[in-house]
Amino acid sequence: MKDNLLKIIRVSKSFPGVKALDNVSLDVRPGTIHSLMGENGAGKSTLMKCLFGIYSVDSGEFILDGRKVLFANPKQAMENGVSMVHQELNQVHTRSVMENIWLGRFPGLPPLYVNHKKMYDNTKALFDELEISHVDPKAAIQTLSVSSRQMVEIAKAVSHDSKIIVLDEPTSSLTKIEVEHLFRIINNLKARGCGIIYISHRMSEILRISDDVSVMRDGKMVDTLPAASLTTDKIITMMVGRELSNVFPPKDNAPGETVLKVEGMTAQHVKLSDVSFELRKGEILGVAGLVGAGRTELLGGLFGLTTLKSGKIFKNGREIRTGKPARAMRHGFAMLTEERRATGIFGVLSVRENVTAANIKNYKRLRLCISAKKMSDDAEWAIGAFRIKTHSQHVLIRTLSGGNQQKAIFGRWMLTKPDVLLLDEPTRGIDVGAKYEIYQLMIDLAKQGKSIIMVSSELEELLGVCDRILVMSGGRKTGEVDPRATTQEEIMTLAAKYA
Repeated sequence: MKDNLLKIIRVSKSFPGVKALDNVSLDVRPGTIHSLMGENGAGKSTLMKCLFGIYSVDSGEFILDGRKVLFANPKQAMENGVSMVHQELNQVHTRSVMENIWLGRFPGLPPLYVNHKKMYDNTKALFDELEISHVDPKAAIQTLSVSSRQMVEIAKAVSHDSKIIVLDEPTSSLTKIEVEHLFRIINNLKARGCGIIYISHRMSEILRISDDVSVMRDGKMVDTLPAASLTTDKIITMMVGRELSNVFPPKDNAPGETVLKVEGMTAQHVKLSDVSFELRKGEILGVAGLVGAGRTELLGGLFGLTTLKSGKIFKNGREIRTGKPARAMRHGFAMLTEERRATGIFGVLSVRENVTAANIKNYKRLRLCISAKKMSDDAEWAIGAFRIKTHSQHVLIRTLSGGNQQKAIFGRWMLTKPDVLLLDEPTRGIDVGAKYEIYQLMIDLAKQGKSIIMVSSELEELLGVCDRILVMSGGRKTGEVDPRATTQEEIMTLAAKYA
């Protein structure tokens, strides 16, 4: 057996004005899980995209199984035993699960004839092997939850019989049960001799499943160490270049009078039934629950994305009707959605255009044209206030890391000066340093009198940031708890009540 299944040797990559990778080297041993960590913008995903043939390198080499390779595109990479499950899912939403898995490899004689029965049988066999029993191979991808779509992508990677599988934030949308399922799959692949490159910001996962851990910072490789020799504090120090003594900022906001009152909110077409709660001025209200609990639907009902069947919403003592996002925005609501790529960014537009998109009416001059200067000033404010790593406000937002895209969306909504912020998984895919900045921002906004509702799948996050936590299960509210007096076990018990 060779010492290294994959050797990445002194790889460099630059984009206009930015050196994304600077002489980065990495060795992956067969039958190991090699975690890759770093802050957003550190170069982790860029390095993997160079390996996978999405980006061309400026210099450096890739040695796979003793053979020098340089893939021109992802198809070549997959044909040579390298698969990648991206953080932002790239799927054909209108096609079925099995068509997405075997895209470009349909059995039969495509395009003249596709053997759908064989494709179904192959998908079923693959799902049986991976113990994926809850996904119908014939279902359209767009009908699945984010977590189910994630499992489909992992199954697709396994279907290529790959030697190297790159998993970029694979657990960001998964429940604890699904995470355990994923870890079983990963360990089975490890036992086969595969090399797994695992990118994640979740320290507990890294320390639990990794054999080796490499940390990147500012496009350079800091170090590679055995996972057994590392602690959370050591990894954080390597990532950010300094000690981060507290994961959460002090909660020094003081909730006041009731700003928002919801009575009996029931949705028309989705699982959301008879939910009532109150939100106070300057309060951060967390929403906990398992996948399918109705958390996103609750935020959608407030912002006009979910059609309501019944219920009332009162703001500052007066009944309001949202019904559609534009009307909700006029009532002072802002919403940051869970799926950044699908419903957050405009990938073909610049950072400036993305940041200012929700505030465009304020840039009109004489109703005839748009003030480019006002847009630029606001974009510069957002870039500075949220520490968005970009060399210019004019670059396409899709070229930024996921965390920097998220910060840009946050900046977009702050420009609308909302009273109530609806945040759906606001720190998903964001590194520990940037998370702290987001938490501090939320607390600062609460101190200014803004009211925040935050959905999160991370219980530690809800306990560390929120003033109260509303727990949901099966589309219903099952309880409210005080973060200072509750436990994760109590929250999970309430979350599982109707699951």
